[in-house]
Amino acid sequence: AIKNAIFYYFLIIMKKKFFKFIKYALPLIITIYLLVAFIPRTYDVPQSQTIQGTQYWDLVTGSKIGYTLIPSKSAKKPFPIIYLHGGPGGFISNRNIKNLSQLSEDGYDVYLYDQIGSGQSERLTNINEYTADRHKKDLEEIIKKIAAEKVILIGQSWGAILATLFVANNPDKVERIILIGPGSIQPMREEQLHAYPPDSLNLKKPSYSNREANEKCQSLRSKAITFWAKKFGRKLASDKEVDDFQTYLNGELNKATVCDTSLALKAEGGGGFYAQIMTAQSFNSIQDTRPKLKDSKIPILIMKGQCDNQPWGFTNEYLELFKNHQLKIIPNAGHSISVEQPELYLKTIRVFLNQ
Repeated sequence: AIKNAIFYYFLIIMKKKFFKFIKYALPLIITIYLLVAFIPRTYDVPQSQTIQGTQYWDLVTGSKIGYTLIPSKSAKKPFPIIYLHGGPGGFISNRNIKNLSQLSEDGYDVYLYDQIGSGQSERLTNINEYTADRHKKDLEEIIKKIAAEKVILIGQSWGAILATLFVANNPDKVERIILIGPGSIQPMREEQLHAYPPDSLNLKKPSYSNREANEKCQSLRSKAITFWAKKFGRKLASDKEVDDFQTYLNGELNKATVCDTSLALKAEGGGGFYAQIMTAQSFNSIQDTRPKLKDSKIPILIMKGQCDNQPWGFTNEYLELFKNHQLKIIPNAGHSISVEQPELYLKTIRVFLNQ
């Protein structure tokens, strides 16, 4: 009886303390959370720079797209090259232009454009319009703009996903495809995450991961912005604030794209945060393109860095679908092959194009 009395007395005391906590402490915690989550933040990061020679397309999709054209410097080849940057929410840098401009010496017109919502391209008021399908339709209109019978697509990471979305509906418009560190064909299949590469490829895990980068940079504010965007399709923060956050985050993510983190690129302004998170969210609504891609005869080169951070299963599915493929493992390079192996990067592309 005494033990029971002590126990019930203890419960009464704890109950009183709990209600006292609810009354005084909880409102304070909520207030602090709201202040941290909803007060705008600033980031000391490089700002996006206008690239010299940038031109613009006004597309019928409603997108205003900034692009760079590097015209052929020799006898012109019949099909131009279009470079599709990674992300989503990535952008064209001077380094991309410098690397790929060398292909113009081989007779190719080379187009590099910022996808809607990033780089020199327009930011959309309605962030629900950032979808994989919107990017695909923009690409279709761009090819109409340049009046090309066929094109050669070079897709980096997410750019590979965009390339396959385009090819699925426009196979007759593509002469060749080059995919670099390709992301998963969408919708992603769970088994791709658990496929193991052949030992003969000697692939390695990068020393730094995207997860580590996100854990270091994410805050209550960035998480609240992401939740608000995905849940309600609204901007809780300005494009300026979130794009600056994306630049800050990219400074860390760049470490996950190389074998040697000391060689990681420094952050540059230009990334589009809302384009990134909303396009990625739209992957769930993509109609499966695999039946259209199966047994495609379009020549395709797949380049994968030895330390690429994308699962092997992603690459392997491209090999299974595209029968006319070549796979090149680039040693001592990560997801961004051109950072650590710029000469081999360009040479591998040139060999494929000239076959």
